[in-house]
Amino acid sequence: MASSTRYAHPFLPTTRADMQARGWEQCDIIIVTGDAYVDHPAFGPVLIARFLEGRGFKVGLLPQPDWHSAEPFKALGPPRMFFGVAAGNLDSMLNRLTAQKKNRSEDQYSPGGQTNCRPDRATIVYAQRCREAYPDVPIILGGIEASLRRIAHFDYWSEKVRRSILFDAKADLLVFGMGERPIMEVADRLRQGERIQDIRDVRGTAYTINDEEMRALEADPARRAADRKTVVLPSYEQVIEDKHAFAVMSRDFQMETNPGNARPLAQRHGNRAIYMNPPALPLEDGVGTAGAEGTSVAMDELYDLPFNRVPHPMYRERIPAYETVKHSIVLMRGCFGGCTFCSITEHEGRVIQSRSAESVLREVRALRRMGDFRGTITDLGGPTANMYKLKCKSEDIEKRCRKLSCVHPGVCENLQTDHGPLISLMQDVRKEDGVKHVFIASGVRYDLAERSPEYVKELAAHHVGGQLSVAPEHVSPRVLEKMKKPGIESFERFQQMFACASEEAGKEQYDIPYFISGHPGSTLEDMVELALWLKQNGKRPRQVQDFIPTPMAMATAMYFTGLDPLKMEPVYTAQGLREKRLQKALLLYWNPEQWPLAREALKQAGREDLIGRGPHALVPPESPAEAARRQRSERDSGEGASAPRQGTAPRNAPRGGGRPRPGGPRAR
Repeated sequence: MASSTRYAHPFLPTTRADMQARGWEQCDIIIVTGDAYVDHPAFGPVLIARFLEGRGFKVGLLPQPDWHSAEPFKALGPPRMFFGVAAGNLDSMLNRLTAQKKNRSEDQYSPGGQTNCRPDRATIVYAQRCREAYPDVPIILGGIEASLRRIAHFDYWSEKVRRSILFDAKADLLVFGMGERPIMEVADRLRQGERIQDIRDVRGTAYTINDEEMRALEADPARRAADRKTVVLPSYEQVIEDKHAFAVMSRDFQMETNPGNARPLAQRHGNRAIYMNPPALPLEDGVGTAGAEGTSVAMDELYDLPFNRVPHPMYRERIPAYETVKHSIVLMRGCFGGCTFCSITEHEGRVIQSRSAESVLREVRALRRMGDFRGTITDLGGPTANMYKLKCKSEDIEKRCRKLSCVHPGVCENLQTDHGPLISLMQDVRKEDGVKHVFIASGVRYDLAERSPEYVKELAAHHVGGQLSVAPEHVSPRVLEKMKKPGIESFERFQQMFACASEEAGKEQYDIPYFISGHPGSTLEDMVELALWLKQNGKRPRQVQDFIPTPMAMATAMYFTGLDPLKMEPVYTAQGLREKRLQKALLLYWNPEQWPLAREALKQAGREDLIGRGPHALVPPESPAEAARRQRSERDSGEGASAPRQGTAPRNAPRGGGRPRPGGPRAR
């Protein structure tokens, strides 16, 4: 047990000795996580554990247990109520493998960045070991891996459709989305003596039903839902055999993600089925009614929990993901952007849930008490930098709306885009004693930012550490339409606004754009268009994402089926790792290491005219070594000098702008 003289709060028990120090004979709940134990609100399983502790439960934690036998899962004894199982902050397959299906060199959520600290498909393996250890103890799945694999889903790493994770894990219940409300209600009802198999009406939960129940539901979808008919998705067997059925499943699932009007979902898997209640209601903004009885939960309550904000003292090595977030502050959760390649909406929801300014300032003061804090807040943001307090003008309209994006194809007329509360909060944080710098490292949603010149000025003058991350993703209108992103003209307008605001502030600053290669809808011709735009604008992007089909994302359905689920029309998708490499090479055309692949891509696209040495060319015809010799010869003879490209960050430009997304693709 950590010494109370060093840490403000006792860490959650991870050993029997920790339990004994608290005078506990048994835990009520044990949370199993695939991440190292960092006592910080950015680590989801720990946040849930602290939240349950704050509601009066005795909670233990098993971080990264050895999964090769059931013995490590007995370290705290059997929990009185249930095991809560999560793979960690990332899907375990995404955490291990790249878009090219190669092993990552580092696990950012493990001490020292060590790999192999968790199994593949960790949720399934952990649940099986918990069952082996204590067969009669209920098991509840949670976290992003379980959430995004709750229905039949395409698995990129095995290149096949897998069934709901609930069947493979053989668990009793699955909590999907941000789990505070549902896990609190389930825990409360178990504490009152209900059996886990009788808890079937909690929003944000899924469970299995038998053949008889599913047959009744298929005959009359109204039998199970209290006020709305259940949506019966195409079965697991259908979506394996028929890609059109998979696209229908993906579309129907997406249409039921607004908690204001979502209907229950059911999907048959053989002689059983998974039944999903509607998503949990959002947390109350700010303080809400967090102190009331029942399952009411407010955003402020979560961040007022007793976190030490440091890794457990059992670790002697740094934990890379912690270094990224330890001096950052989350303002909100959720995203109404609806980008098809992103899973934030499917997990965090479309409704923005914001903290109060007072809560944020309390966390700033907590940061000041950290021994290594030197006055720099590395990020003040969230899934998106500038959606704080943004919402629909009418709760009634919001509850009835079935649009999948509030900003595509244009910003909805009902969306309130006032950045005033965010600007005020940014100013208040800067004024806090001991705060020297406050950076915005989360990605800025530029189609919203361009509506607020005051925000852009505030951002440029006070909150950019030399570089600002933005994510246009592509330039081709047809690709951007499949991504559900705004046209490149919106980015160019914002780019000009930011440049002017930086100049007005007397600062040399750069926008650092993110782009995606290999996204559904993108052909080699589209990537050539992007490469030419980059060259014309003097951009050499280093923040490049090779598209990864993550479970349940709309773009993943396009990748697997070749269909746009919303329009049921064909969509081109780069298939095979070689073609994905060719697309990425065009995005990195300026890098000599990519020239051979870029030349191959240009030839396939019928654009050999772009291979050469003239100003119009993208890549030279010779090898990197030959090009280097030619360039040295030109420099020695005084030829080949050219004016610097405008808008390209020099090699020694300040680093920053863009909170790293450890182990996987960016959210925005």
